[in-house]
Amino acid sequence: MLPLCVKGKERRVFNIRDLLRSAVFVPESKRLNVLLKEFRTSRNHMAIVVDEYGNAAGVVTIEDVLEQIVGEIENEHDFDEGPPIFKGSAREYTAKARTTIEEFNDYFGSDLPDEAFDTMGGLVVNAFGRLPKRGERVQVSRFRFTVMRADSRRIHLLGVQPLKSEDSQVEKQADLPI
Repeated sequence: MLPLCVKGKERRVFNIRDLLRSAVFVPESKRLNVLLKEFRTSRNHMAIVVDEYGNAAGVVTIEDVLEQIVGEIENEHDFDEGPPIFKGSAREYTAKARTTIEEFNDYFGSDLPDEAFDTMGGLVVNAFGRLPKRGERVQVSRFRFTVMRADSRRIHLLGVQPLKSEDSQVEKQADLPI
C-alpha cells in the first residue's frame, strides 16, 4: 500500500479490487473449534454470522472465538486503563463494571453486599435478573445504575447516580420501572 502513496517516476494505477476480499459467512450453529480452524487456514480474522433464514445476525472475529476459549484478552481498545470510577459532575459518576464492590463501597462510603458477587457488573446483572442492554436503568440500595456499554455477554461500563434519601423514597412509592 505504501508504494501507492509515494510519488516517483513510476506511476502505478490504484485498483481497490486488488485489495478487497470476499465476505465470509458462517452459520450461528458453527462450533468454535471449527470456526477457529477455518480462520487460521483462510487467514481471515472476521466473518458475518447468519441465522437459519440467511439474515445477518452479527459479526464474529478471531478475538471473539479465542476469548470464548481462553477468557478475556486485553488489548488497546479495552477500557481497563485508568481509574475504575470517575466523577462526571456532583451527582454523576462512571464506573467500570469490573470495579470490585469493595472498591465501590470504599469510594462512595456505601455498604453494598459483596458476599454473592465480586464486581459491580455482577451486582447490577443480578438486580436486573438478566443481561441488560445499553441505556437500561436499575436502582440498587441508594444508587441508580445506567448501563452505558454492554455486549451480548457482559456489562462493560455503568453510569452511577447516588440518590438522596427522598429520591429513593419517591421511586419506591411510585413503583415506576427504572
